[in-house]
Amino acid sequence: MGITNPDAVMKNMIPVIMAGILGIYGLIVSVIIIQNISADAYAAFNGYAHFAAGLACGLSCLAAGLCIGIVGDSGVRASGQNDKLWVPMVLILIFAEVLGLYGLIIAIILSSVTKVQCTPPQ
Repeated sequence: MGITNPDAVMKNMIPVIMAGILGIYGLIVSVIIIQNISADAYAAFNGYAHFAAGLACGLSCLAAGLCIGIVGDSGVRASGQNDKLWVPMVLILIFAEVLGLYGLIIAIILSSVTKVQCTPPQ
């Protein structure tokens, strides 16, 4: 981009910034999970719920990162040649970012579900 259209370098940093946001989603989920862990009452149900929350966020952010990488590469190259392609590139990047946001929402829901230690019936 710096060779093709040096004036638009800063404008085309959006894919890099959006990919960094996906990492912040994982940080948010990890902080929420850490706050829900207590040493005195941590059932297997909570462990599996937290594991599922991490997987939901991680795998959806992995898919979103792949989409952002492919669209960002092609979109930056195309918008370097034609400025009219910048807005469609940003729209597609937003839709790719939403995949990670969906995983974040599911992870928050999963990590907020708790169950105390089960006791056998008397």
